[in-house]
Amino acid sequence: MFTKITDLYAAITARLQGVGEWLSPLGLRLLLAWEFWESGIEKYRGENWFTDIQTDFPFPFNIVPTDISWGMATWFELIGGIALLFGLGTRFFAFSLFVLTIVATSAVHWPMDWKTFTDLAMGYAISNDGFGNFKLPLLFMAMLLPLIFNGAGKFSLDALMSHFSHSASDENILDLRAWSLGLLVIAAPLSILLPAFGLCISVLAIALAATSLFIKR
Repeated sequence: MFTKITDLYAAITARLQGVGEWLSPLGLRLLLAWEFWESGIEKYRGENWFTDIQTDFPFPFNIVPTDISWGMATWFELIGGIALLFGLGTRFFAFSLFVLTIVATSAVHWPMDWKTFTDLAMGYAISNDGFGNFKLPLLFMAMLLPLIFNGAGKFSLDALMSHFSHSASDENILDLRAWSLGLLVIAAPLSILLPAFGLCISVLAIALAATSLFIKR
């Protein structure tokens, strides 16, 4: 009886996962594409207000002329939104929008002064009561991560081009180098918001990469 139940569960999950490879990333892409497109259109049709917050941008973005940073943000959101919609260059644009969201969070949504994680947690909100309001951008960042690591899914131009590419491979590699790369992808932009935490993760990533070279030898 137990074997029949586990077999039935395995059959159901296998089919759900098969469909999920098509639909799950598509849902994330459609929602994020709309949000970033809407934000980009608002900037494209509006006036540059980055001058008012330039000093709040993290380095090196605080020394970039605001006309350039405004244009970069606008076009990355517009082009990135279209790219996510069709699933084209998904990992690149998802990572670019991930970095853009972190920079925006640092400049606009992050609490200006916090000493403990309890203080920081008060900024996990939609409205700003003086403690920041980084809930929405944090959700966007969490939604972008599956697209960075897993790609656009099968219902995408990326999958179509991969299908016809001679270098296409369905093999997944999970080794120390993979963990090192994955941690660096997260730690590099995260260090903008949490420098100490980002540094620790980066050191761990480098240690894993070095260990992989040592083991290989």
